[in-house]
Amino acid sequence: NKSMPQPNEKTIEELKNKVIQGDCLEVMKEIPDGSVDMVLTSPPYDNLRTYKGYTFNFEGIAKELYRVLKDGGVCVWVVADETSNFCESLSSFRQALYFNSIGFNLLDTMIYHKTTVPPAYPTLRRYGNCFEYMFVLSKGRPNTFNAIENDKIHGVKEYHSTYRQTDGSLKKRHIAKVENTKKKITNLWSYGSGGKSEFNHPAKFPEKLAEDHILSWSNEGDIILDPMAGSGTTLKMAKKNNRNYIGIEISKEYIDIINRRLKNKLITL
Repeated sequence: NKSMPQPNEKTIEELKNKVIQGDCLEVMKEIPDGSVDMVLTSPPYDNLRTYKGYTFNFEGIAKELYRVLKDGGVCVWVVADETSNFCESLSSFRQALYFNSIGFNLLDTMIYHKTTVPPAYPTLRRYGNCFEYMFVLSKGRPNTFNAIENDKIHGVKEYHSTYRQTDGSLKKRHIAKVENTKKKITNLWSYGSGGKSEFNHPAKFPEKLAEDHILSWSNEGDIILDPMAGSGTTLKMAKKNNRNYIGIEISKEYIDIINRRLKNKLITL
């Protein structure tokens, strides 16, 4: 059921291609029901729960994300767990289960493999962590899936038949040449940490990661929401790939960074 319109609710046209400073839980109340095609975000988690002095209301945010997504829309939630007292927090799994309890389908549990990570401290008594979860959550059956493909190493096949000539010798006859040089990638995506940046942010992810998700789960002209926009990677990649965006970020410092990146005044991550 659709919720009652909020007194401060805006039209989606008023919000498109805007970066809004504020608490995402409050700002999302301005977004109409079922008006966003895709969400891509990486929330603060565990030891980052107090973010620039602000708190993180996960359950409230999850409910708002479900409300603003269109039927068939996809939310990509990039998250990891803190390790404390030799144990992982399990926050990511609890979040996935909560998303499911409010109506989301867990379409895929993808892995963001970090190819460049520092070595683990021996005192942790465990192997170094080199990945984060990317929960792909759908509101019903996904509307869009544009599979990313890679080149196959052996993609060209030729078929022959053998026949006997009048002199009794055998000869090959070419029948067909089949080219199948593409193969869909799997749900384990590997990226480096990216190049040097002119700014500091505690939870940057690679531009290619954001771009690959945006290309996979949306089409040109769609609206991509990042409710915790951070350094603005999702928004930059949405703009680059001819999508509309809505960015929400509570920190004025990061809002300034986002606006500069959207104007291409900063080097890439």
